[in-house]
Amino acid sequence: MIKTLNLVNFRNFEKKTIEFSDGINVINAPNASGKTNILEAIVFLSLGKSFKARKEEECIKYDEQIARISTDGLEIVLTKDVEGWPKKRLLVNGVPRRLIDFVGNIKTVLFAPQDLELITDGPSLRRNFLDTVLCQTDREYRRSLGSYEKGVRQRNRLLMQIRDEGASRSSLLFWNQLLIKNGDYITERRRELIEYVNSLDKCHLQYDSSAISEARLEQYKDAEVASCTTLVGPHRDDFIFLKEGRNIASFGSRGQQRMEILYLKLAELAYIEEVTETKPILLLDDIFSELDHSHREIVMQTLNNHQVIITSADEHNLPKTLKNVNILKL
Repeated sequence: MIKTLNLVNFRNFEKKTIEFSDGINVINAPNASGKTNILEAIVFLSLGKSFKARKEEECIKYDEQIARISTDGLEIVLTKDVEGWPKKRLLVNGVPRRLIDFVGNIKTVLFAPQDLELITDGPSLRRNFLDTVLCQTDREYRRSLGSYEKGVRQRNRLLMQIRDEGASRSSLLFWNQLLIKNGDYITERRRELIEYVNSLDKCHLQYDSSAISEARLEQYKDAEVASCTTLVGPHRDDFIFLKEGRNIASFGSRGQQRMEILYLKLAELAYIEEVTETKPILLLDDIFSELDHSHREIVMQTLNNHQVIITSADEHNLPKTLKNVNILKL
């Protein structure tokens, strides 16, 4: 739960303090006033990274060099072109922490209109969804993922040296074993998450796992050297949404796709709560304008006993059944 959010030179906010209740909070303000930026800051404190920015320095207010986000003992300091300062510092009670130790101190689930892209866009978004959930719930997953991603970068550089400079293929052995060890753990945990989602019997995901092993690396060794790219492993994973055995990305209506994403987000909420025994903060970014009455009621049933932060440009889009709401004006 977040009680107080403090922003300094973050996005469009020079200095802003926001007080949240432990129930339902509605940030009501016109478009382009910074509502989503507030949710971005909260997710930043949860994941240690932005869900919007290509480069995190974009989060620093124009013509400023340092931005701060803080709440209840957690703080992130972003810097831009400040000599001797790191680009990002993560602190818990004033003590610097590594990303692996910072992530998960606050649990969040974000539901936004652009989540439909999970169905319609490329596999990197779907992998990122899996990582976002599992990094909040499993420290070993965070460690394995970080080690694996570093290993892929190093291995790709070695593949280039083998192709362009005639380096020995034996130099790949260490990185092969590192990728296999960490990749196996990543695959196992992703499979468990997808099986959990499917067990709720609301939406059905089909996991397209790119298994990594010595045999598969051997199978693709020549193609990998030619492309200077690691061609197998969980960085190539994907999953698809199935409805009556068919891929909903190709055959589902917009309404069906929206329903699948809604059920996926509810499954994410339930999974994090079950695994961590902590109720995540539910962040709803102007979603009620996108949902019909029946979908709104499904969301409403999940709001009890969670801290909820809703953004809305128009109060008329909010369900009439919302009660005891803390209205926040920007």
